[in-house]
Parts: sequence; structure tokens; C-alpha cells
Amino acid sequence: MTGIMSLFPLLMGAPEGASGSGGGGSTQLVTMLVTFGLIIVVFYFLVIRPQNRKQKDAKKMLESVRRGDRVVTIGGMHGSVESVKDDFVFLKVDENVKLKFNKSAIQTVLERRDDSGVTKE
Repeated sequence: MTGIMSLFPLLMGAPEGASGSGGGGSTQLVTMLVTFGLIIVVFYFLVIRPQNRKQKDAKKMLESVRRGDRVVTIGGMHGSVESVKDDFVFLKVDENVKLKFNKSAIQTVLERRDDSGVTKE
């Protein structure tokens, strides 16, 4: 354990009264700044970066929705896309039932259909 901690002398801090010249305040400041810097880096890689990637994937999915795709809305409504216009999607949920939703209401695409009508995963 002592060998590992010797690799991180700034994180250990000086024991009280160990510095005879009064420079202990600056080492404590450096230790605190390095600790906060490490916390920010860890926070970025564990929270911010994955969230940005998830938003980018969701935007890409919404832009690629087209006629024939089977989708699920945020409210749990299952249907197939009849048409896409600007920010709206018309879903066919039954024989004669078509509903208009905002594109942002689509949560998942269950099946994708290519131009020839073949189902793609």
C-alpha cells in the first residue's frame, strides 16, 4: 500500500507540522486543486460524455425514421409509420386509425423497412 501511495504524493498531503518553512498552505492548495480536477475529469467521462452520445444517437434515430418503420412512442403506443412531415409522424395503429405525433415522441424503432419493403434489423 505504501508503494502505491508514493506514486501520488500530491494526493496524500503533508502531515500537520511537517513543513518547517510555512509552505504547507501552498501544498494544501495544490492538493485540493488536483483533487477537484480529478473529480471533474471522472465526472466528465462517467456522466457528461455518455449523455451527449445518447442524445446524438437519439437524434440520428429520429432523423432516419421513414414510412413503414415499426415504432414505439414514449407513451407506449405501438404502430407503423404512415408518413413523416417536418416534425410530425403519422402512425397507423389499427386498420382505420392514424394518429399524429411529434417526432420527439418516438422512443424506439422496432423494425426498419428498406425501400423495397424488406424488414431490416
